[in-house]
Amino acid sequence: MNLNGYLNALYESLLMIVLSGIFSVVLGFLLAIVLIYTKEKGLSPRKNLYNALDFVINVFRSFPFIILMFLLFPLSRVIVGTSIGTVAAIVPLTIAATPFAARIIEGSLDTVDKGIIEAARSFGATNRQIIFRVMLVEALPNLVQGITNIFINIVGYSAMAGVIGGGGLGAVAINYGYYRWEDTIMIIVVVMIFLLVQLFQSLGNRIFQKLTR
Repeated sequence: MNLNGYLNALYESLLMIVLSGIFSVVLGFLLAIVLIYTKEKGLSPRKNLYNALDFVINVFRSFPFIILMFLLFPLSRVIVGTSIGTVAAIVPLTIAATPFAARIIEGSLDTVDKGIIEAARSFGATNRQIIFRVMLVEALPNLVQGITNIFINIVGYSAMAGVIGGGGLGAVAINYGYYRWEDTIMIIVVVMIFLLVQLFQSLGNRIFQKLTR
């Protein structure tokens, strides 16, 4: 295993993490908005809709990622034309991380002081304005911390994706470290994954500190 092999695996892992992270945050944000709107004492309570969406999110969160990835092989094949490889792994990574992202974002938006929301409503703010100009702004530091956790969670998912054909550092770990008993390669991969986690955590901390100054 040469340097180019490690760099290629790192590139594949970063591609999976960044793209699935962005997609899951966007989709999670949309789901969180619906949850915030429809929950009891929400902006526009819809009990049945909230309960249905809450149930679906909980179902997907309960699936172990490895099983979910196998179940989503056909969907990956439909969307990207294959069920194996780095690009194909982005589909199950996104679907696995989206429910987690929705809960994180919902929780962050829920931390906004209800008094601020009522004050905005008294000034004639619409529900959309309350979401995007009040809640989103007030919850931004918490959202940054939550999104950081989402990306770190996906780092772990991406390593598991490599075990079943997703490529990246996980594939190197299983092909060289496990099947060929090359302990040095396994240790290097573990260190690289650790550094990825540190990278995302440090970046998230820096943004959080700038927002809270």
